[in-house]
Amino acid sequence: MLGLGTMGRGIAGVVAAAGEDVRAYDPNVDAAPAGVRLSSSLAEAVDEAELVFEAVTEDVDAKRAILGQLTGEAIVATNTSSLPLEPLSEVVPDPERFLAAHFFNPADLVPGVEVAAGPRTSAETLERTFAFLRHLGKEPIQVKAVPGFIANRLQLVLFLEALACVEEGLAEPEEIDAVVRKTFGFRLGAFGPLAIADMAGLDVYAAILDSLRSAYGERFALPEKLRDLIAEGRLGTKSGAGLRRYPEEELRAMLSRRDETYRRLLAASE
Repeated sequence: MLGLGTMGRGIAGVVAAAGEDVRAYDPNVDAAPAGVRLSSSLAEAVDEAELVFEAVTEDVDAKRAILGQLTGEAIVATNTSSLPLEPLSEVVPDPERFLAAHFFNPADLVPGVEVAAGPRTSAETLERTFAFLRHLGKEPIQVKAVPGFIANRLQLVLFLEALACVEEGLAEPEEIDAVVRKTFGFRLGAFGPLAIADMAGLDVYAAILDSLRSAYGERFALPEKLRDLIAEGRLGTKSGAGLRRYPEEELRAMLSRRDETYRRLLAASE
């Protein structure tokens, strides 16, 4: 583990908890998480390692400086989600064994990990990384290596709109957070935004977007993809197809699972 900031400590702790031998290097800290051995040098930390996680500061030059010191045949996984992978892959020993594995804070509790291939990442590297992450009890999800990947691209849009609501004096920050937690955010824990849209009805979403566009401008303009789906009669679960198709038996099972999941979430929140 290279870097023992918030994310580095979390990742190292997850790997150690899975029973793996973990060594870490960070010249700016003098203690490691439980079960993790702190090395006095980068070379000592990565010696004979099969996998190297890098989680130093989110800066291309800082990451290149430490990745460029690596030797050996380990898979190298950077925790970035905002930086381009190409300039990082240029300095590692073998770009075929380099990729991004983006954990979320707190690393021991959030199950998902975004995995993105670099320009030359091999299929074997992806397979081995997916297998190791599953061994850690994580749920790896492969995404494209674009700025922000998927998670940060989505959550930063929500953050900007939430901040705009604060700036406009619509509510206090705690009230805005409560709206998210107690309404659509309550459902996002069980289903993603696209499945929720299908359940609500894409035609309903289109009508809402028309109102928002009138009030707030072109950032709420109806996307061409949504227009096309509605024109094809793909309105969501009520028509048997929306952004995805819903065979009748699968739809019944999904809606039953939805209601049971929401009941459990409600009970837990109370």
